[in-house]
Amino acid sequence: MYERKQISILKKRLAESRKFIQIILGPRQVGKTTLVNQLIQKMKGMFSFTSTDGVTPGNTFWIDQQWDALRWKLNNSKSKTALLIIDEIQKLENWSEVVKKNWDKDTRNGINIKLLLLGSSSLSIQKGLTESLTGRFEVIKLPHWSFREMKEAFGFSPEEYVYFGAYPGAAELIKSEKRWKNYILDSIVETTVSRDILQLTTIQKPALLKNLFELGCIYSGEILSYNKILGQLHDAGNTTTLRHYQELLDKTWMLSGLQKYSGSAASTKSSIPKWVVFNSALSSVYSDLNFLESQNDLSNWGRKVEQIIGAHLLNEARINDFQLYYWRHVNDEVDYVIKKGKKVITIEVKISHTKFHKGIRKFNQNYKVYRNILISDEVLPWYDFINMDVNSLFK
Repeated sequence: MYERKQISILKKRLAESRKFIQIILGPRQVGKTTLVNQLIQKMKGMFSFTSTDGVTPGNTFWIDQQWDALRWKLNNSKSKTALLIIDEIQKLENWSEVVKKNWDKDTRNGINIKLLLLGSSSLSIQKGLTESLTGRFEVIKLPHWSFREMKEAFGFSPEEYVYFGAYPGAAELIKSEKRWKNYILDSIVETTVSRDILQLTTIQKPALLKNLFELGCIYSGEILSYNKILGQLHDAGNTTTLRHYQELLDKTWMLSGLQKYSGSAASTKSSIPKWVVFNSALSSVYSDLNFLESQNDLSNWGRKVEQIIGAHLLNEARINDFQLYYWRHVNDEVDYVIKKGKKVITIEVKISHTKFHKGIRKFNQNYKVYRNILISDEVLPWYDFINMDVNSLFK
């Protein structure tokens, strides 16, 4: 079974002395539980791996029971340490308060139980961490699968990755596009939008949230104002509401609204967003073109390639802590601008034999740039770029 690189990070942290709770964060269906199963198959020490499935949401006493049972086992063994792993922790109400109580109790009493938490709702996990567990945890971010991972694990071609995206559970379904689309819509989109966001956050207009997500996926790779989006929605709303809903979709690793790079935080925050999905599967399921038709339509395929570059950058930015923007001034545009510290890099995407792009030159006249990247058949092909570690561009 394919192992993602984050498993080595987890192994290293769990081998260290007890200091922080370890949290695995990421979107749905990227293999968080699978990663932990791979981990425990190689473990030699004492551990308890349990899930909240079937536990009543209000039964936080269940966490106390699991913890006390492991304390008893540790106390009656020759082991010096134990690991408690709880999956789907977000399903329990006030879980973070109970975790804090038990973690602090063990710290005071010198009980060496380490803790690993994971869940399918990154939104709920993040909320609990900020409310109760400040200073007590470290996060391991598990992003959507990269092209290299999908290629090594499932034999994906670059073109298949562009269209079908990066959900490992759907990889075996791509030969039947109808079945593949149903899986993405039912098991991922509906679950994330209708369960994770609507059930865990106060949403006044759920239909507006769903419509915003669908339009954002359809217009992925395009710059579109909230006012123009409102004009296409069935449910009335305002730009403040849409901006809030977009932030929630971003936190669940579904849809981002990139801001225009300006060098000024105030100007950037008020700019028109460029919509980009975290996983290109989310835009393909709303497309009228199938896999072959999408490749044969050069205009559509160019947008799809730009989308996959955007998705690649979004996930790399999330795990490597750099910022992602776009830039446009009158008729000049740069598809993506990435920034880490004081280093600014431009990225323009073309699928033709292009050697030069005037948008990059115009941007360089206005800002100090560390590196300019032109993705084109003539300079750097897109299928080579998605195989790269983007963070290496800053070195």
